[in-house]
Amino acid sequence: MLNMKRILLLSIIGLVVVTAVQAQQKTAFGDEVGTLDGIIKAYYDVVTVKKGEKVSYTRDSLLHVPNPSVGMAKRDKDGHVKIKLITLKQFHEESDDMLEKNGFYEKEISRKVENFGAVFHVWSTYETRNTEDGPVIDRGINSIQLYFDGTRFWILSWVFDEESKVQPIPKKYLKQ
Repeated sequence: MLNMKRILLLSIIGLVVVTAVQAQQKTAFGDEVGTLDGIIKAYYDVVTVKKGEKVSYTRDSLLHVPNPSVGMAKRDKDGHVKIKLITLKQFHEESDDMLEKNGFYEKEISRKVENFGAVFHVWSTYETRNTEDGPVIDRGINSIQLYFDGTRFWILSWVFDEESKVQPIPKKYLKQ
């Protein structure tokens, strides 16, 4: 009986330690990637930059698997939707100068998560501003695909689309 209690106690302690270790997986930049909340927070933090500061591609790349896909849906002048798929590196090459010059604050305002096993899909509704408390300049939804390797989350890819007059964000993607 005493051995059973010891085994049970040690099992519980082991589970707590493993859970705590998983929840404390950090990148070299201190981004918490052992939890879904942590990696989504880092996903937004890495592109949030004060005017004149630098965006870190290196920091962002530590959140992703090698060579992830990044996509954006855009409407052309005739209203046709086109998808542009590029690499994370290309995304930074195309956007960092503008973000640094104007300042960019992207904040999650709602989230819906679905998963099966180690694969996760996050619908993350966002709003953007040029300054932390400036007016909202844009809203949209990020579709983020991730996997959990047993220790930490990795971003596989993400695609976003912006809200417009002809395409408002559905209520199901906004907080209730």
